[in-house]
Amino acid sequence: MSTVYEYTAKALDGKEIKLEQYKGNVMLIVNTASKCGFTSQFAGLEKLHEEYAKRGLSLLGFPCNQFGAQEPGDSTEIGAFCQKNYGVDFQMFDKIEVNGDQAHPLYKYLTDKAPGLLGLKDIKWNFTKFLLDRDGNIVKRYAPNVEPADISADIEKLL
Repeated sequence: MSTVYEYTAKALDGKEIKLEQYKGNVMLIVNTASKCGFTSQFAGLEKLHEEYAKRGLSLLGFPCNQFGAQEPGDSTEIGAFCQKNYGVDFQMFDKIEVNGDQAHPLYKYLTDKAPGLLGLKDIKWNFTKFLLDRDGNIVKRYAPNVEPADISADIEKLL
């Protein structure tokens, strides 16, 4: 596929969401986990969502259990955890794989178009972030240790 808008993904409630519905929005796509050292980033991600959603930021969270089995729950448990602990109101999707043969096609696309450090494509850990402009172009890939607040300036430029 040639654009991010050609992909679909299943939300936590089981509904298929076409990414084309985010056309014209800036997107921040993040692989998440509920039991990770970076899990507290949910608070910062939610803050970005609250601050920028009305201006056109769509934040998309994709739970993944590939790194240290840090996302063991099912969709109901993931949703409850995110809401209860961090008040997450941005779009969360069903658990996926982000690396390997079973990687979700969206993540195959993202990692192909925006490889990480040293040109390596694989996602290295939870909370890797991809920032896309209003036309669906990947602007930047952020390492897991980059705090959501540190992405604000880049988001501002795109809004």
